[in-house]
Amino acid sequence: MTAHAPGALDRGKLFAARLHAARVRPYLATALFALRPVESRQVPTMGVDRYWRCYVSAAFVDRTPVAELAAVWVHEVAHLLRDHHGRGDRVAGERGLTGPAERLRMNIAADCEINDDVYGDGLVCPEDAVTPEKLGLRAGELMEDYLRQFQLGPRLAREAWLDCGSGADGLERPWELGPDGAHGLSEQERDAVRFRVAQGIRGAPGDTPAGWRRWAEEVFHPPQPWRQLLGSALRSAVSASGVGEDYRHGRPARRSAGLPGVVLPSLRRSPPRVCVVVDTSGSVSDAELGSALLEVAAICRALGGRRDLVSVLSCDAAAQTVQPLCRTEGIELVGGGGTDLRSGFARALRMRPDVVVVLTDGQTPWPGARPPCRTVVGLFARTGGSYDEDDPGYRPEVPPAWARVVTIGSASG
Repeated sequence: MTAHAPGALDRGKLFAARLHAARVRPYLATALFALRPVESRQVPTMGVDRYWRCYVSAAFVDRTPVAELAAVWVHEVAHLLRDHHGRGDRVAGERGLTGPAERLRMNIAADCEINDDVYGDGLVCPEDAVTPEKLGLRAGELMEDYLRQFQLGPRLAREAWLDCGSGADGLERPWELGPDGAHGLSEQERDAVRFRVAQGIRGAPGDTPAGWRRWAEEVFHPPQPWRQLLGSALRSAVSASGVGEDYRHGRPARRSAGLPGVVLPSLRRSPPRVCVVVDTSGSVSDAELGSALLEVAAICRALGGRRDLVSVLSCDAAAQTVQPLCRTEGIELVGGGGTDLRSGFARALRMRPDVVVVLTDGQTPWPGARPPCRTVVGLFARTGGSYDEDDPGYRPEVPPAWARVVTIGSASG
């Protein structure tokens, strides 16, 4: 290696470590060489931002062996590939996590997700790497899972220096250049890097760790948005065999030719009838009722705009008025008491629909027997974690196995 000025970043050593990382983890090579190094005297070791800049401390590079630097390269690029910054922002919003201490917990949880299987096979594990084993946690879980399993305390005091940058937890650091700074990758470039890495892992998985294989599968098959899932479940239900089908003599069956003098009816499909049961009990919020009205409109679109085929029934402890769908603005959802959707099911089935769609928070008894038609249950997502302020441990019964269940309002469905 060529000599470098005292105090300056030894780029030769840094790039030698990156080359070593690419050799022992060839499926990550595209991502490793996409990182843009930026020298910084403020970053403690190495850290990344969401724009794929890698901030590097010259002193850290000087004192760290090449083999360990290679491991740090892989660790930092893993934060970006696994979208820990975006996931950190989402989980902070969902769980109300604020402040640097909570972001440090996210960084540690993200490190646990990465470090449980990233080392070995030519990549040394740094002595101070945070692993699930060191925290007494089970390996193989995700950042969101680990966040629920530990709190900051004396045993984690020595990790307070830990700072992998906003690329690890979503919280911008003072030394970062931000969205308008130089050397960053555009959103399209970042997505292209992820796709190429995932493509390489799927094409030749070999001895790739399970965590990376799982990640690659999610890049190719990301979780579907809940509205698409609800529409898919509804389309599957209304197109199933026996739904909206009946025998008619309008067009004779082809088998009539084999029976002279006998006209057999043919099986014809008519548009399916859908009854939407909306949970209007006191435990359902106004926002959730608003979501229910949006879903009613989406269900109508899934049926080709045939509003005459959709009826809406509001239900709390007792089934209320059944309303034909004219427009969602005119639907009056009445209720506010306790919940017992069994009465809603009974009222809906008297209308002999082909499909019943139930929109609820799940805090209800369910019918003991399978209804004689297809059933789709849309569950309102509860991001706060508790259904009952008086009993934080309460969880409602899960819907029966005969219902197709979709979570409404979650990012991943």
